[in-house]
This record gives sequence, structure tokens and C-alpha cells, in this order.
Amino acid sequence: MSLKPEGAPAFTSPALACDAHFHVFGPPGAHPYAGGLRYTPPHAPLNEYLELARSLGLVRFVFVQPSAYGRDNTCMLQAMEAVGTTRCRGIVDVDEDVSDAELARLNALGVRGVRINVSPVQPFDAALVDQLLPRIQTLDARCAEMGWHLDFLLPGWLTEALLPVMDKLRVDHSLAHMGMFLGREGPAQAGFVKLLDRLRHGNGRTWVKFTGTYRMATAPLFTDALPMAQALIDAAPERIIWGSDYPHLSFADKVGSVELFNLLKDWAPQASTRQKILTDNPAALFGF
Repeated sequence: MSLKPEGAPAFTSPALACDAHFHVFGPPGAHPYAGGLRYTPPHAPLNEYLELARSLGLVRFVFVQPSAYGRDNTCMLQAMEAVGTTRCRGIVDVDEDVSDAELARLNALGVRGVRINVSPVQPFDAALVDQLLPRIQTLDARCAEMGWHLDFLLPGWLTEALLPVMDKLRVDHSLAHMGMFLGREGPAQAGFVKLLDRLRHGNGRTWVKFTGTYRMATAPLFTDALPMAQALIDAAPERIIWGSDYPHLSFADKVGSVELFNLLKDWAPQASTRQKILTDNPAALFGF
């Protein structure tokens, strides 16, 4: 995997800082891949990730199941076991009818949520909301029993369409990549305005991830992400979390992890705000 050369961090992480969204991958053939791959899975082992994390001052970790492995969470769970539940949590992808015994096993390993994963470049499909509803509603009920949350990766149009559904969820839920509302359309776009209103006046269960900036903003400087990020911080600074989205998959040769980390200094100039985003908020959501 070709990685863009890294510079130095622009600020010092607060104590107990957390990377709330990243992936690990075994060598090719070590674990079965799902069908319909959206990218070529890299080899991104735990030790390489932990070296990066040390350079950024990150000591708590939330592993997220990548789409390439479908609902076989083995690679991620092995890495979680190596790190231990004091320092890590996980978000899995499972079938709605997964057994209670399996959920209990996952919980003991540090799993605290389930992904609802739709390609962020999925074109508009009016039928998709109804197709997703049974999965969302079933997993909402099951996660409520476990004290887990739902983690959504959706294109922006689908995030907007599902906001009324999220209003009725029993569990906390997070939105990856700022809900995938595109930076070039600005913070006044209709769906993003609805999200801001929900953060200000909703049920307090919606969390937003500062992840995958290269997916929703314009390279190389990502300046159009700045007003989006600051609007989200203004709306709900206590419900924003940050994740590296390492190893960046098809963007690995175009962006660097340190470069993405450094964006947070511009988005949240005050150290007290970064303390919330990197430490306090993930501790609250993931139970560190």
C-alpha cells in the first residue's frame, strides 16, 4: 500500500485521546472478503497502526469493521483482543438475527455498536429507505438491550432521508464523515441544516464523526470542510468525535493521517474543544 509521506502533528493531543474510527486488514488471503468490493483491501496490520497512533498521542481506540470483510469480524476482533478492553472498543457488522450468545461474546471483547453501512457514493434510490428500515429497527431493539449504539455510514442524501427514522431510535447513533454532506455544497444545504437542527433540538442521541474528510471535502486542502466542521461544533460540541479513518483505502496515496489530524487544529482552535472531541466525548459514547 502506498502511503503519502507524513509530517509532524500541529498540536499535542489531550490525555487519553481516542481514535474513534479506523480499520485493520490482514494480509491478502488471511480472511475471506465480501462480495462486491468497493476497493482493493490493503494489508494494514495492527502494529503499523499503533505506530501512527503513538506519533499522534492517541491511546484509546475504536476499531470499525471494514466493508471488505462483510460480516466476518474476525480480523478486527483479533486485533481488539491484542489491545485489550481497557484501551479499545469495536463496531461490528452483524446479521439482524445474530444470536444472543454471540452478542454477549462480542460485548465481552469490547464491542459497543453495529454498523449500518451503505456506500457513500450510492446514487439516489427512493426505495432504499424502506429496504433498510427492518434492519435498522431490529438492530435498534437489540442494541438497546446491550447498551450499544448504531453507527451509520451513508451518502448525504440517505442521511437526510433517514433523519426522521433516527428521531425514533432508542439508542445513540453516530454518523460517519459528517453525514457525508459534501463540503462543496456548504453548510446551508438542506440536509445539513436539518442535521444541525437535530443536534440542537433533537433527543440528544445523535453523534457526528469527524472522519473521512477526503470523502466529503475537496483535496488537497479540504478548506470546504472547515465551515461544515465549525457549524457542527457550534451546534453540539459535546457530541462530536474524531477518527483517522486509517488506512484511507483508495485515498492512501493522496492524504496523510497526520495531515488529517492537523485539520482539527483549524476546526477547533481551542484546546478545551479538542479535549471534548478527542477524549471526553468518545469516553462518554464508548464507555471508556
